[in-house]
Amino acid sequence: MTPAALALIGSTVVVSSFISGVFGMAGGMVLLGVLLVYFDVATGMVLFSIIQLTANGMRALHWRRFVIWPIFFGYIAGAVLAFAVMRYFAFVPSKAMVYILLGLMPFSVEVMPEAARPNIEWRGVPFVTGFFTTVIQLLAGVGGLFLDIFFNKSRLDRKTTIATKAVTQSFSHLVRTAYFGSLSGFGDLKFEVWGPGIVLALVGAMAAPFVLERMTDHGFRRWTRIIIYAISTVYLIRGGILLWRTA
Repeated sequence: MTPAALALIGSTVVVSSFISGVFGMAGGMVLLGVLLVYFDVATGMVLFSIIQLTANGMRALHWRRFVIWPIFFGYIAGAVLAFAVMRYFAFVPSKAMVYILLGLMPFSVEVMPEAARPNIEWRGVPFVTGFFTTVIQLLAGVGGLFLDIFFNKSRLDRKTTIATKAVTQSFSHLVRTAYFGSLSGFGDLKFEVWGPGIVLALVGAMAAPFVLERMTDHGFRRWTRIIIYAISTVYLIRGGILLWRTA
């Protein structure tokens, strides 16, 4: 891998970790999209999970006093069931499929009627959330946008939302690592590859709280939408190009 490629991946790790730390999502979309340019799907997913686990773990530790633990434990139960089902089928998506699913996800969420969106605070919803979010994460790599559907109708403030999503997503990164690692091994992911990624992810994660503390709830939601739709448009184009090349 060339020095320019390593520099691009390194800077993407920092920026994506910072974005996720501020908005609780979107950063993963950025990072996974770049990693898939240089790695195959399974290897890219494992490396992505390791780096994101670091960033989410730091975020969960920082905001731990705001976590709603009953939601987390319900989510875990659903995620474990989803892992068992998906591991039985042992499906690995193509790069084009991952890009297109990443790009389509926010638009699919947008067309869902507001009244039809469940509340993460309702009884049983965390379990359902954990199951379906995990399935989507194993197919598209990132499930934060889908997860956000269940938080949109809640009365949780931005800090509680960030904290609770951080612990659930940290567990999801462990599940994704176990899934793709058990299917194809860990390939060339030696410490020299993922070690610096962890350090850079921590840099971005530690800088994020300074921005989040100064952001209003309105600004939080507004910038989240802008960033997500910009990234999604790029990935739809990327996925379409990959499909066209393989047709």
